[in-house]
Amino acid sequence: MKKLALGSIALSIAQPALAAPPVPNPGNNAWMMTSTVLVMLMILPGLALFYGGLTRSKNMLSMLTQIGATASLAMIIWVMWGFSLAFGDTSYEGLLGNFISGGSYFLIGTDASSTAATFTDEVISKYVFISFQMTFAAITAALILGATAERMKFSAVMMFVPIWLTIVYFPIAHMVWAGDGLLFKDGALDFAGGTVVHINAGVSGLVLAYLVGKRRGWPQEPMPPHSLVMTMIGTGLLWVGWFGFNAGSALEADGSAGLAMINTFVATAAGGLAWMVVEKILGHKGSALGFCSGVIAGLVAVTPAAGNSGPFGAILLGIVSSAVCYFFVATVKAKLGYDDALDAFGIHGVGGIVGAIGTAVVYQPFLGGPGDGSVAVGAQLWIQTKGVLVTIAWAGVGTLLAGFVAKAVVGLRVQEEDEVNGLDISEHGERAYN
Repeated sequence: MKKLALGSIALSIAQPALAAPPVPNPGNNAWMMTSTVLVMLMILPGLALFYGGLTRSKNMLSMLTQIGATASLAMIIWVMWGFSLAFGDTSYEGLLGNFISGGSYFLIGTDASSTAATFTDEVISKYVFISFQMTFAAITAALILGATAERMKFSAVMMFVPIWLTIVYFPIAHMVWAGDGLLFKDGALDFAGGTVVHINAGVSGLVLAYLVGKRRGWPQEPMPPHSLVMTMIGTGLLWVGWFGFNAGSALEADGSAGLAMINTFVATAAGGLAWMVVEKILGHKGSALGFCSGVIAGLVAVTPAAGNSGPFGAILLGIVSSAVCYFFVATVKAKLGYDDALDAFGIHGVGGIVGAIGTAVVYQPFLGGPGDGSVAVGAQLWIQTKGVLVTIAWAGVGTLLAGFVAKAVVGLRVQEEDEVNGLDISEHGERAYN
């Protein structure tokens, strides 16, 4: 026994002990768990109430159900193969690695001790990172439904979502956020999802709206929101949840998260006020709907810039995005004749484009941004523009493919009689109000 002990000591001297595995920082881990729950709040009840209030009363439950079921389906798919395709442990060599990763399907090999790296030497629980990114996939798919509200079959939604997530969302998330992704390597800045979430969902919604067709009677018949109170409640919940969305994307409870937090305050406030000012300048009354729309426009625009801008730059983004989105919602939609029912493209798509391209400007130190000036404004503008164009093209083509498959299998649109009666009754057999 004595020789064994001495031998063990000699062995430990000859071969230094292996470094202890990294342990998640409790503060960062707690913040990321909180952020994940905040993003979940954005979906249910935030987005559900925001979109639901904008529909006519006969379609309220349909919208709530579509959003809830879409988010739930996205979560299941994420842990089965979505996380692997976007952020998997296996990096493919050559061209394929620019678009997807692999390995760890069904999260095999991941357990409670597994960790994920942050932007510094810290780590967080891998399960927490997987959950955080899972909520992004869920809300992006749900955002699309605003464009096709009040006429798309529930079965078509359930057919479309898995295909769309697989061929559109997972590759774009990889391209933008994975270390070996095409746009990440190019130097594209997207702190929390201007391209991955908002341009992606907005463009996909526009394409799908064209495939489904216009609502019966639109635009001749007025189709006002049935409950702006619910829309305002949803707006507030989205704004609160967006702090998890933006500040959580720092992956740590640090100064970058604090910067994203204050930017999420001021850009949003600027967007809400700017929309009402534009309404007033154009001879209308400042409206509650306008305020809610401007708030979302500000939130969308600051998303890619949340940790890539100073507060002054964030305010500018909120103002510009709100004005440009107003123009698309009030003018462009009518002139081009597309029925983006709840303005998923007009606010998320357009606001995302403004924010993604504008990030190149507000990132610069002369506007108080965190950039060091090593990349010229013009060069970063081109990088951002390429990222936007790639996202638009990928989302557009992928949505066409997913939409055509759903149309061939189950059909996209409800029957005319069902649309007249409302999707609450025709698709789900219940009413929101008695």
